[in-house]
Amino acid sequence: MRASLGFTGGLTCSMQCRDLDKAIDWYSSILGFSLLYRIDDMGWCELRTPVACANLGLSQVESPDGKGGATLTFGVNDIAKARAELESKSVRFDGDTVTIPGMVSLATFFDPDGNALMLYQDLSERN
Repeated sequence: MRASLGFTGGLTCSMQCRDLDKAIDWYSSILGFSLLYRIDDMGWCELRTPVACANLGLSQVESPDGKGGATLTFGVNDIAKARAELESKSVRFDGDTVTIPGMVSLATFFDPDGNALMLYQDLSERN
């Protein structure tokens, strides 16, 4: 199907935010994303994530519901270390890190507008 649709390998995930300035600052200072561009009259920007060809689009709306469709889940080498880094910056997590032995560890956290994000660490032997 990839060939028939002409996928390029790029991905932009869109989420809502209440304040574009605050959201850009949070994603930049907390997660290390970098601003690619911003269109103020549309209330839109895109940030480069640390994942090749995966960008985050932010759309400023009056009342974000914090219930975005997909949950962005970022792979990390050491989930305990990554979680501790985010917690040191007062990032709110949803409970403990969940581990499925021999498979994966998962930790859900939230941006300031209530959008859920996740970290995962691959624990499989193929890793």
